Amino acid sequence: MTTLLPTAAGASVSGPAPSLSTRRRGLGRRLRETVTGYLFLTPSVLGVVLFMVVPVGVIVWLTVHQWDLIASPRYVGLEQVRQVLTDAAFLRSLRVTLALVALVVPAQILVGLFLANMLTKGVRGTTLFRTLIVIPWISSPLALGVVWSWIFAPTGGLLSAVAGTRLEILVSPTWALPAVAFVVLWNNVGYTSLFFIAGLLSVPRELIEAAYVDGASARQVFWRIKVPLLRPTFFFVSVTSVIAAFNIFDHVYALTGGGPAGATKVLAYEIYEEAFVSWDVGKASVMALVMMLILLAITVAQNLYFRTRTTYEYV
Repeated sequence: MTTLLPTAAGASVSGPAPSLSTRRRGLGRRLRETVTGYLFLTPSVLGVVLFMVVPVGVIVWLTVHQWDLIASPRYVGLEQVRQVLTDAAFLRSLRVTLALVALVVPAQILVGLFLANMLTKGVRGTTLFRTLIVIPWISSPLALGVVWSWIFAPTGGLLSAVAGTRLEILVSPTWALPAVAFVVLWNNVGYTSLFFIAGLLSVPRELIEAAYVDGASARQVFWRIKVPLLRPTFFFVSVTSVIAAFNIFDHVYALTGGGPAGATKVLAYEIYEEAFVSWDVGKASVMALVMMLILLAITVAQNLYFRTRTTYEYV
């Protein structure tokens, strides 16, 4: 069998068509490549299914079941969801969590950006300071919480000793949450700074030099060139910071135990107490599902906001 093949002059000549065996070999090669690709993806897919999809499915199933980790789960339907959504303790923990997020996330982004800007100027000692700001982030939050609980302790604490008077910070309903927010900020600001440092170092040097040649000041270069090009970093940092702030548990556990009078009982701590103190895994699952849906909504909103405001490349 022959087929017409185009020539350089636009005419057509007859040539042999690919044989059946050749086509079969091509299909077999593509099939092997496809199977090989899926085999390489299998470990990742299994990890996602086992450690993300299955746990979420179990949580959804438990939202309509009552379970104390000992007896068999008992179906109670959507009544359990209604009880949680109208529970005063749950609503209070949600308000405390939102307040903590409002205290931590903006400050973490601003302080992280400030430190990153200072640490990308090429001055002596920059490497040392970059290491120092990362140390709290790579340390155990629970261990750091214990250290800061001693610092804030009204009796024998470091702050009280320096001030020469008894400072009841962690036992004050007014100051306990800001104190927890400060410790969380101190713990996580190194993480934010690292990403801003990477973003600032990736800004094309020729753009900055051109701006200086045109008479721009250092402030104008920062706000009109560097910050707009950092929008992808802002998006990533804001999303991960909000998620991390919603999941804060270790700091609260070590510093205040949710007190005083529930002033620092965030949603993650409320879920812990509901599941492992009150032994009501069903209600804890409802709370966890609500937190996941809130985070999903916030992430979608952040994505929509940054979608039209993000610059990934320059011309």
